[in-house]
Amino acid sequence: MLPIPTRTLSDGRSIPVIGFGTHPMTDEQSETAVASALDLGYRLIDTASLYRNEVGVGRGIARSGVDRSDIFLTTKLRGGDQGLLETKEGLRGSLQRLDLEYVDLYLIHWPMPSVNKYVDAWRAMIELREEGLAHSIGVSNFNEAHLDRLLSETGVSPVINQIELHPAWAQAHLRDVDARHNIVTESWSPIGRGIALEQYPPVAEAARAHDVTPAQVVLRWHLQLGALPIPKAWSIEHQRENLDVFNFDLSPEEMTTFESIAQERMDEDPETFVEL
Repeated sequence: MLPIPTRTLSDGRSIPVIGFGTHPMTDEQSETAVASALDLGYRLIDTASLYRNEVGVGRGIARSGVDRSDIFLTTKLRGGDQGLLETKEGLRGSLQRLDLEYVDLYLIHWPMPSVNKYVDAWRAMIELREEGLAHSIGVSNFNEAHLDRLLSETGVSPVINQIELHPAWAQAHLRDVDARHNIVTESWSPIGRGIALEQYPPVAEAARAHDVTPAQVVLRWHLQLGALPIPKAWSIEHQRENLDVFNFDLSPEEMTTFESIAQERMDEDPETFVEL
């Protein structure tokens, strides 16, 4: 399989345009899945402290034999670890579990505005980047107000905002906000958790027209939106299928038809969710 294209972040670093997600895999499952994904050609691997599988992800990386410098690894700060000192300890804990010296991207997993520590966490992450423990820093599940506050109080913009994004929750406004701040939008649950894609006529029709699966259509839709999808896949067959999305293009008309799909969030609301 051909190498996955990359995209340049605002800090000058390059990131693959599609990655491999590991939630909700266990250590044992993630070790096997990450090793096989890297063998197939994935180079962007996504995990988080909350997932409790960083040990397995690290073992999968070691087992794969792929050079560490060729892998773009993301992990995320647990909500209960937000704070100036706590954030630094949070990353050091992740690095110990991963058995790695640095991560390519470190994200604040949730803003938790009611706790009111995400700006302090961001200040700590800026320092972690300067120390070389996190090469790039970003956020996850941040809305416009959260992003604006980070920028106004620190002057440093995240390179990525990883958000819930799929055909049933397209988040056009937030994608526009990210683009305005030169923040790349990354999509978690890009295919939609528990969604039967065939129930959406635009997806099913595009799949038939291009002789691909509905999942491949949706992943292609993300890429053409300019978003970076990170689908998870348990089997090697689905891992391979999710990578095979670079040999067809959705037409402007097909892209437009996705706008007719009803919008509904599947997961927690970033305004109220508290991750411990």
